Amino acid sequence: MSPAASPIVPEQPRQLALLALQSVYRGAYADVAVHQALQRGSLLEKDRGLFTELVYGCVRRRRTLEALIQQFVKKSPPPPLHCLLQLGLYQLRYLSHIPPSAAVNTTVELAKQNGFAGLAGLVNGVLRRYLRESEQRDPLRLPDDPIQRIGILHSFPDWIVQVWTEQFGASEAEALCQWMNQPPSIDLRINPLITSLADVQAEMEAAGVTVQLLAAAPQALRLASHVGAVDRLPGFAEGKWMVQDASAQLVAQLVDPHPDNLVIDGCAAPGGKTAHLAELMGDRGIVWACDRNPKRLQKVEENAKRLHLNSIRTLAADSRQIEQFVGEGDRVLLDVPCSGLGTLHRHADARWRQTPANIEELSVLQSELLTQGAAWVKPGGSLVYSTCTLHPRENEEVVEAFLKNQPDWEIEQPDAPWASPFLNPAGWLRVLPHHQQMDGFFMVRLRRRG
Repeated sequence: MSPAASPIVPEQPRQLALLALQSVYRGAYADVAVHQALQRGSLLEKDRGLFTELVYGCVRRRRTLEALIQQFVKKSPPPPLHCLLQLGLYQLRYLSHIPPSAAVNTTVELAKQNGFAGLAGLVNGVLRRYLRESEQRDPLRLPDDPIQRIGILHSFPDWIVQVWTEQFGASEAEALCQWMNQPPSIDLRINPLITSLADVQAEMEAAGVTVQLLAAAPQALRLASHVGAVDRLPGFAEGKWMVQDASAQLVAQLVDPHPDNLVIDGCAAPGGKTAHLAELMGDRGIVWACDRNPKRLQKVEENAKRLHLNSIRTLAADSRQIEQFVGEGDRVLLDVPCSGLGTLHRHADARWRQTPANIEELSVLQSELLTQGAAWVKPGGSLVYSTCTLHPRENEEVVEAFLKNQPDWEIEQPDAPWASPFLNPAGWLRVLPHHQQMDGFFMVRLRRRG
């Protein structure tokens, strides 16, 4: 280093988390705010985990933290101070590895460093009051209404709690909310055309990475611990595997494509299921990957190239308007755009962005995609409709409305052993995260009578 150069001073994770939270509450997506902060910042490696935990945790637990702030502060604090109090309360309530004194003192210092020296006493008082009350009982006061109680305690909008309660009952809905607040796991799907589960497992363990097999998905391995950048793990560059949750791996299994089929993936990007279809076909035949966003199709092509798959073709178009496949497809997959209520643990702010109005808009789009996708299937062929949501308006109701208007179609129940834990008597499959420890999914196979 030259005498004139200044050393890089590592940023503090709590300060960077405060700035990222302020960005999120101004409208930024949480994952974008985190990524940009990590790209711009100079956090030490050991501090990156705390930074991401604070941002995602505060966003995820926002309703609970806001309820506590309302209890302890008579007048609503300005937004930056609001974020500060969230950071402090989140550490006290949810991070057992951080000493309470450290959580209080660092939050008070953050207030002073960010222009709130005059309110540092308020911050100190709120956090210490929380600590005092928590010695006797949980300081969080909850309403009697069961929907609101679950929503405030587990930090979900009432409407999502209501939807899950109506489907599964109150205790199941609460268990589902609890599960969605856990850190997401990372699953890999092994490319059987160039490797095996045993070989990838051995390579991972040789590199000090512990993995576990998953009974429901025959090509899946689950990473048992945090590993940092997954694209640096053994086998990624060689195309031996790709990241895909075990639930998503079930979808291509349900499609059940055969070698030399013509398969159409109507909502393909970023291409995880497209690649899985090609693998199950032995890379023989053609898999058309359709998406209306050409840039997203580039990811499909990148995945296909890395996985050494040659049967995949891409088409940039709105699948509601594609006519060239009419009556041609042996298999069609429609993994339609949805609200993502089955994957809320992966997207910290998604529970706050979705609304009942969005659900209604999505259900219209889903119905249009299903109607057009069905036209692509040849007589005797089949179509799989799937979502990563747990809302009947996007799942059962879309399928029931389609079947009511399409007498040539019927539900075809899979008879494969892997399907039995997820199979409903009506013939569709549903993955419940808190029971199966995978993303929430809905899927059904429909057959066109020959």
